[in-house]
Amino acid sequence: MNRKVVLHYHLFKNAGTSVDRTLQKNFGDRWLTKEFPNQGGNNSPLVAEWIASTPEGVAYSSHTMLGPIPEVERVDIIPVILLRDPIDRIKSAYKFEQKQDADTWGAQLAKEHDFGGYVRARLDRKGDRQCRDFQTERIASLKPGDGSEIDRAVAALEAIHSAGTVGLVERFDSFMVRLTDRLQPFYEDFQGEAVRANVSSKSASAPLDPSLSALLLDANKQDFKLMKRARELIRLETVASGE
Repeated sequence: MNRKVVLHYHLFKNAGTSVDRTLQKNFGDRWLTKEFPNQGGNNSPLVAEWIASTPEGVAYSSHTMLGPIPEVERVDIIPVILLRDPIDRIKSAYKFEQKQDADTWGAQLAKEHDFGGYVRARLDRKGDRQCRDFQTERIASLKPGDGSEIDRAVAALEAIHSAGTVGLVERFDSFMVRLTDRLQPFYEDFQGEAVRANVSSKSASAPLDPSLSALLLDANKQDFKLMKRARELIRLETVASGE
């Protein structure tokens, strides 16, 4: 029988810390985490090697996995990912970088500017996707090819949904219920945990001025399309299960 492993794509400020805490609580030292070099946008071979070289592992998590879902001999991958309203995610990233004890460009920028200045600087910076369709870019990397970024991201999201669990931060408790249902056939004692960890303060939800709101809506059109597709997939799943 093939080994079943959970592969958590931990997107920055998408409640991934809460997912990791649940995985660690359930699997203990069989939950593993690691970060990877970019490798030109495809580090899947490194991820596959990580999984193959740690046969004791059950759940794996990383912020930096790029490229197709890895294929590992005699291993079935159960991918897991959470999506978040893109503007809420950017607000949360700003608050995090304001408080972060780090000398990165983003952390320095957040400490030196208000939210509007932070967003505009990141949007003006060539190649910076933190405030521009961040989730679409990351998820599209799972389906390399000639299609548009959003088409590849949607295809990748559908593949994750088929093989694992897609969730929304706004419906975190529902995600945990569905994750539990997905994993219990293989790990009967698995129990999802509804309480979220590392939650940003409520001030991250302060209203935006209209010009900044319009700028962010325009810069994250594809992320909103991806969120819409995620909601459709989850709705179809819950209808099929009779919830």
